[in-house]
Amino acid sequence: MRVFVTGATGFIGSAVVSELGDAGHEVLGLARSDAAAESLATVGAEVHRGDLGDLESLRRGAAEADGVIHCAYIHDFSQMEMAADTNNRAIETLGSALEGSGRPLVVTSGTALVAPGRPATEADMASGGGNPRVESEWIALALASRDVRVSILRPPPSVHGKGDHGFVPVLIDIARTKGVSAYVGDGSNRWPAVHRLDAALLYRLALESAPAGTVLHAVADEGVPTREIAGVIGRHLDLPVVSIEPGAASDHFGWIGSFFALDVPASSALTRERMGWDPTQPGLIADLEAEHYFGVAAAA
Repeated sequence: MRVFVTGATGFIGSAVVSELGDAGHEVLGLARSDAAAESLATVGAEVHRGDLGDLESLRRGAAEADGVIHCAYIHDFSQMEMAADTNNRAIETLGSALEGSGRPLVVTSGTALVAPGRPATEADMASGGGNPRVESEWIALALASRDVRVSILRPPPSVHGKGDHGFVPVLIDIARTKGVSAYVGDGSNRWPAVHRLDAALLYRLALESAPAGTVLHAVADEGVPTREIAGVIGRHLDLPVVSIEPGAASDHFGWIGSFFALDVPASSALTRERMGWDPTQPGLIADLEAEHYFGVAAAA
């Protein structure tokens, strides 16, 4: 299958490209820079120049492919409305190019967009507490009625592995700067997690066989208490592990404070049953214990 992948050089997208190539698929990867194009060419992918704001480029990429995996997103928390609007227009454009063909479109969302406080399931509709990204799921699922084999894939807040530059490395850097490794409140709030290679496998399975309208959870760890995450960080950095009052979370953690305070466990039981997906990579705590996070953080 010839697959158009957006976000093809990102942390998750690059793993998806490798997974697709190993399974015998041809990859057409979206690249917005010379460096991204070179990275794709190095792994044997065909380069398609453009970005999420270039709708004509997205349309051409989808039209030239047998299926699409949409991993790209503008992760700018200072411009959330703009990022969500850009993503929505990209999904609609990709869907329009595939309309009437029955070809697959896998759209990335997130488990944290489902109401917090209990294990979210694939049957739960995204609500997200006002997060503007929620609308992307509604736009995507509506494409099923237009003969697009669309599926939603929800990764958890922590997608981990070598090269991670997301939430966990930020927490490590904050601990180094503050001299303590902290959690919010009693630290019982839970973060689901998945290794990037396990997530990449699920993207491929969704592309190949997920029925139209399917929602999938790329979750290996249903919910890791944040005090355990802080504990591993503190032990590796030889720092005290402390509790931060909820009202002081933003002062201590900055922009990530509101996210680290969330209780957003998620289940993948239905996904495992539907897709035969069985995560085999290390869990979040085991991955943190493997040291590579702290080497990267130290080098940074």
